[in-house]
Amino acid sequence: MKSLSYLVKRRWTSSSASIFCTIYGDHVRRSLDTESVKTLVHAFVTSRVDYCNSVLSSAPLKVMDKLQHVQNAAARLVTGTRKYERGLSTLMHNDLVISQRVQYKLAVTVNRCLQHRAPGYLAEYCMPVSEVPGRQHLRSARGHQLLVPRVRRGTFGTRAFSVAGPTVWHLLPDCLGDPAVDFEQFRRDLKTLLFAEHSRR
Repeated sequence: MKSLSYLVKRRWTSSSASIFCTIYGDHVRRSLDTESVKTLVHAFVTSRVDYCNSVLSSAPLKVMDKLQHVQNAAARLVTGTRKYERGLSTLMHNDLVISQRVQYKLAVTVNRCLQHRAPGYLAEYCMPVSEVPGRQHLRSARGHQLLVPRVRRGTFGTRAFSVAGPTVWHLLPDCLGDPAVDFEQFRRDLKTLLFAEHSRR
């Protein structure tokens, strides 16, 4: 039986290759205007990069790099920017990098769970510490933190939503960790936070 790591790597490696075949080629850019190219990129690149990308939490750097190359190539296709031109780095600041897209997906999913907008099989993994018997007096119970189960295998266990979701949630500031925050406001503030973190790198 093939390992989960192998299956994840193969799934996203094959996706990267197929996306490259779809978007690359000067004939694509020459035959479409900018708005049409943006639509094409969203349909064949962004949607596929974002699809089920929460499983990439703690994925090998090699897998993340392949998808980042795809995103960079898509950005160059939209703007006509060459690989080593300065404009590309500025352009990439207008979009979340792959690792941050994974963070964003996980945090939004946890927020949906806490606001009872997600399926029950996911919501049950987002248990506030304040609701765990015997832990209400802990500092984490007052900081909107969630219960993170112990895992035996660091390689696979940390990729499970029950672990990855609460772990990402704990990285958020208290103002975002409050489940009472409006959902749309949460999404906007979360993107602002991630953009700011990326710009400081």
